[in-house]
Amino acid sequence: MDDIIINKVGTKTILTKSNLPISDYSVNPYIGCTHACKYCYASFMKRFTGHTEDWGRFLDVKYWDEIKNPQKYDSKEFFVGSVTDPYNPQEEIYMRTRALLEQLQGSKAKITIQTKSDLVLRDIELIKSLPNARVGISINTLDETFKDDMDKAVSIERRLATMKFFHDAGVRTACFISPIFPGITDVKAIIERAKKQCNLIWLENLNLRGSYKAVIMNYIKEKYPALLPLYQDIYNRGNRSYWEILDAELKEYAAEIGLDYVTNDDSMSCSFDAPPVIVNYFYHSEIKKSARKGGDNNA
Repeated sequence: MDDIIINKVGTKTILTKSNLPISDYSVNPYIGCTHACKYCYASFMKRFTGHTEDWGRFLDVKYWDEIKNPQKYDSKEFFVGSVTDPYNPQEEIYMRTRALLEQLQGSKAKITIQTKSDLVLRDIELIKSLPNARVGISINTLDETFKDDMDKAVSIERRLATMKFFHDAGVRTACFISPIFPGITDVKAIIERAKKQCNLIWLENLNLRGSYKAVIMNYIKEKYPALLPLYQDIYNRGNRSYWEILDAELKEYAAEIGLDYVTNDDSMSCSFDAPPVIVNYFYHSEIKKSARKGGDNNA
């Protein structure tokens, strides 16, 4: 990590209006992410920030005008970590995510913190003090070798342990199965591992575009050559039948194990001890926030 290029940058506000179906504001305490996920759609940020370094080799640390009236956001939804991991390793030093959570004290905003890191455990008491906070943990494989090929974040076992720790502490948790790699991600196996320690299970398919498309396609050609025709069909010819079939299979599987399964709708409200709700967000980028079903309640 010593050769990461780090800059401190100022910004008027840390809040960005969002079109994500689960938030009113995207909140990103950093630009870039040193977890360096090979499939990261957020690498498009380089176009707008002037960075020429490889994705994962730079990090801009944000400093913003302090949020002085957090109560005005009581009815809003925040998604912390839409284009960065708020708990990348440098957060241990710069503590910008912690500063954000401290500034939100007293707010009843619905706050989702999305991460691949167990560093989030450092702030568990702070997160517990926010009445509508939940922690999402990203897991798209149980295979540590594949995980190591894809990112520099902590192990899958550490992520699962982090999810369990928060859930046992009474904090709502989400298992974000994303991105689902066709023919590689065993979604059912992940659900089995996570279903007793989370309140939500989000599903998101792998989307390939921009510069990282070639990186992933070359990886599949080298490591999973038998899957290359499938990937070419999906990502070069735009065939969505794989996702349609997977959607039907997972809907049937959810019914078999007694879990609710919904599409593009995060509004179902359940008791903390209820089984998790599975939410299919395939092609969520095509969803308009105003088209969501339900109202203000989060599962």
